[in-house]
Amino acid sequence: MKNKTVKALAIAMTVATVTMMGSASIYASDDTAETATEETADDAETADDAETADDAETADTEEASDDDQKAADEVAALIDKIYVQERTDTTDEDCKAAKEAWDKLTDAQKELVEGEEADPDYFGRDTGDASKDDPRNGDEIGENELLVVSFGTSFNDSRVADIKGVEDALAEANPDWSVRRAFTAQIIINHIQARDDEHIDNMDQALERAVDNGVKNLVVQPTHLMHGAEYDELTEAVESYKDKFESVSIAEPLLGEVGDSDDAVNDDKKAVAEAITAEAVKTAGYDDLDAAEADGTAFVFMGHGTSHTAKISYSQMQSQMNDLGYKNVFIGTVEGEPEDTACEAVIEKIKEAGYKKVVLRPLMVVAGDHANNDMAGDDEDSWKSQFEASGAFDKIDTQIAGLGEISAIQDLYVAHTKAAMDGNDAAVSEESEETAGTLEDGTYEAEFDTDSGMFHVNEANDGKGILTVKDGKMTIHISLVSKNIVNLYVGKAADAQKDGAELLQPTTDTITYDDGSTEEVYGFDVPVKALDETFDLALVGTKGKWYDHEVSVSNPVKAE
Repeated sequence: MKNKTVKALAIAMTVATVTMMGSASIYASDDTAETATEETADDAETADDAETADDAETADTEEASDDDQKAADEVAALIDKIYVQERTDTTDEDCKAAKEAWDKLTDAQKELVEGEEADPDYFGRDTGDASKDDPRNGDEIGENELLVVSFGTSFNDSRVADIKGVEDALAEANPDWSVRRAFTAQIIINHIQARDDEHIDNMDQALERAVDNGVKNLVVQPTHLMHGAEYDELTEAVESYKDKFESVSIAEPLLGEVGDSDDAVNDDKKAVAEAITAEAVKTAGYDDLDAAEADGTAFVFMGHGTSHTAKISYSQMQSQMNDLGYKNVFIGTVEGEPEDTACEAVIEKIKEAGYKKVVLRPLMVVAGDHANNDMAGDDEDSWKSQFEASGAFDKIDTQIAGLGEISAIQDLYVAHTKAAMDGNDAAVSEESEETAGTLEDGTYEAEFDTDSGMFHVNEANDGKGILTVKDGKMTIHISLVSKNIVNLYVGKAADAQKDGAELLQPTTDTITYDDGSTEEVYGFDVPVKALDETFDLALVGTKGKWYDHEVSVSNPVKAE
């Protein structure tokens, strides 16, 4: 029916054409007219066939595109399923399923992968050779284990250079101890397992492995930068396994004790400041920091930042740089906590100082996602891009290298581990009958240990306080070093600031020193639930800022 209609239209058009051509065309033969009509009809039919073919091809393309997106979405969902911080009974299967589904995608389909956390880089980004790494998850540990705990990184090259670098240094320094690994970020563990088939223990797995292997003495060395949230979580995990070993100790993180004020520094921070600055200066091609300053170059060490009270550590690192006379060295944080370490604040500091060249380097143990993207990436919100966008500098360079690969940093971890082991040796002795059970009522002299060099018993009292036991309840009176700490709270700093929190009030104690001089300081009566057990004790100073600490009471000796 359609072809007949087309033919009729063609005839009509031919007749009209003939009429318009004049008298010469009027006498054209019927054969000519018929031929012209048939050719027009054939052309129309060909065009119709082509249109039908185009429609079919478009439909096929759309169908293929839908199938591609469906396949990509299925992989994205599998990636999102393992992008979680909790290990489950199906984690191993889920990791395997995600990788197998990814491998089945075409290159075009892989580019379509996008989920809540999923993207093509999850499996597709080349971060180096995972086979060069050692997960250190073997059994047959022996009696002495050194468990090295890191947040972790999925960047293979950085994991080998930084985390494995620290572990190798610790293993070399402690040949009588079996070095094992644990990561605290299950998200990263899953990523590495799914992509590279490398299996790394989380904290629970590592501690269970130690128990199953009959480990007696456990030393935990965190590679964390400071006493922050991750360190707190680590200590909680270890605490729950404490009674399964004869001795357990946790070594200091890289920067050591937090301290109470912005200008509080220590030997650890000094060692780190000197080590990272020297490495950055060397990498930049300068003979020394003075030469870099003369060339108008500033160095910026970018840390992560945190809302934890330990964020003061970043300000302290800046204070440490200032104390060392490093005028062209600045500390920053991705999260902008503390506020004066935010990118825009650091830019303003460097502008005011007049430096025209900037070198960016991570203040992080590993050079992972933050170093590659947040610091050196091409997105407009990266630190490199923000420094460039300011228009204030002639040159911006980046050094993508973690702290863990610096030999001086590795040596510092070795020193921290040794200190923990030395303390462990002293703590291995059996508990006395007196400390194992409930003390009888009376007064005792007992040791009061803290996790801070800034918060401790007055030196005149040799680290000890007076423990009073009455009706099975224990309270220790401690005299501090000054009147700078105005309240204590048994528990966390966050709870101390809630309405109704019962704060410990100070007493005024008179301290007599060896030279006969005296001083008035604050003292506190601190409730003690159990001996030889660490508990939380928060403090607030004259500036009204609360800090978390851990303390313990041990070795009571009956007063005569």
